[in-house]
Amino acid sequence: MADFLNATILNVNDDDASRYVASRILEMGGYRVIEAGTGHEALKLAAQHRPDLIILDVKLPDIIGYEVASRLRASPDTASISVLHTSATFVTPDKRVQGLDAGADGYLTQPFEPAELIATVRSLLRLRHAERELRVRADQLTAADRRKDEFLAMLAHELRNPLAAIMTAIGILERKPTDDVKEARMRSIIQRQTHHLARLVDDLLDVSRITRGKVELRRERLDALSVLQQVIALIRPVAEGRGLQLESTLHEGPLWVEGDPTRLEQIFMNLLDNAAKYTDAGGRIFVQASQEGVDGNARAVVRIRDTGIGIPSHKLPDIFELFNQADESLERSRGGLGIGLTLVRNLVELHGGTIGATSGGTGQGSEFVVKLPLCAAVPVKAGQPKPLDGARHRRILLVEDNSDARQALKDLLELWGHQVQVAQDGREGVALALEARPDLALVDIGLPGLDGYRVAEELRARAGQNIRLVAITGYGGPEDRSRAHQAGFDHHMVKPVKPDELNRLLMNL
Repeated sequence: MADFLNATILNVNDDDASRYVASRILEMGGYRVIEAGTGHEALKLAAQHRPDLIILDVKLPDIIGYEVASRLRASPDTASISVLHTSATFVTPDKRVQGLDAGADGYLTQPFEPAELIATVRSLLRLRHAERELRVRADQLTAADRRKDEFLAMLAHELRNPLAAIMTAIGILERKPTDDVKEARMRSIIQRQTHHLARLVDDLLDVSRITRGKVELRRERLDALSVLQQVIALIRPVAEGRGLQLESTLHEGPLWVEGDPTRLEQIFMNLLDNAAKYTDAGGRIFVQASQEGVDGNARAVVRIRDTGIGIPSHKLPDIFELFNQADESLERSRGGLGIGLTLVRNLVELHGGTIGATSGGTGQGSEFVVKLPLCAAVPVKAGQPKPLDGARHRRILLVEDNSDARQALKDLLELWGHQVQVAQDGREGVALALEARPDLALVDIGLPGLDGYRVAEELRARAGQNIRLVAITGYGGPEDRSRAHQAGFDHHMVKPVKPDELNRLLMNL
């Protein structure tokens, strides 16, 4: 294979003697040779036989060799064929450049020595073979990456279904207080660990989408300080539960940025959760928010510092790389997938900001600094839309094929005072919706028989806008949200849906 002895070569030359000599040299070298005397004939034979190499004389009676090479490169069928230009006269450098720009891979001036021709042919065949192998490998990697994405999406859907049932059941239990201290503690553990698992699933999918450039920010003008305060309020009980002291020094006024509130919350939550995770009991976490610079250079600066295990100096340059973790111990007591900081860096950069990390080394704690560009002007707060009769009880159709998730959500909705009918597949859901005419339908996407998208399309076609449609699904990518809205859904919620978020949505529909 090293000499490519089975290669087919198309020899194109209008001079019979020159063509004969070159063909005999090639045949003696072990190659299969086909011949052409004109440019048109060369193009026809190239498309028909797909040779490995074309030896193409520059001066042809019908089409100049440069144009033949250009046409070969323009056709998908012949674009990958190597082309070696030849000429019986001296070729000036500018003509060589013209030939190479047209698509030739090399040049030889006649008369040439047999050894020179064979060596040049072998060299070009080796290069073309390497290119083809790289192209095949690239196609394989693209296909593998696509299968990975499909697997992750399916994995998330399968994980979110049981998580949805658990989280809904927790929501029901929370409305029934208990005097048993041990039971209350167990409920709290289940709730924390379920939320933690849901975050791991979300992070895994997000980092996959972000590294492929498939995450779009839903930008709005917002107060980054307000988002940070909400995250601090959420993380404080976790930190205190681990025996940590959380202190904050925040900017007096708002810090207006153009950003995605969900993604900013994700940034701050990951950083604070890491600080709590990598700091032992008795340690401290410091959060500072301030403004630096003025006018077009103004930045919101958020510093999160801890007294935790620190970052070894050799790990610090790569701390934001995928699957990189400061905790290298075999017991992996700190947990995590090693993707949180990669996710944070990418989200910060999508917001036009920067993030940096410093540490004095092992046992010296660490500090992460996020800088986000501030808006030039303070936004005018619009009046909040008034919910449409949010307190009233509604007639709800729940279409869900997972029996545990269906029962748990039905019980929760009935606990809130709603009238609930259930369907376990898409066809039954459409029939019940048309018969009972509910106020709204909560529809899973991955339904058997008739999937959720087709359910929405069917109901929009037959019931119009007289029913509100909410997709509740394990598929949470931007393309999934877009497809849901195109199908006719009013809202798209990703499992596991938090009970308070669902209740808020129902109140505002």
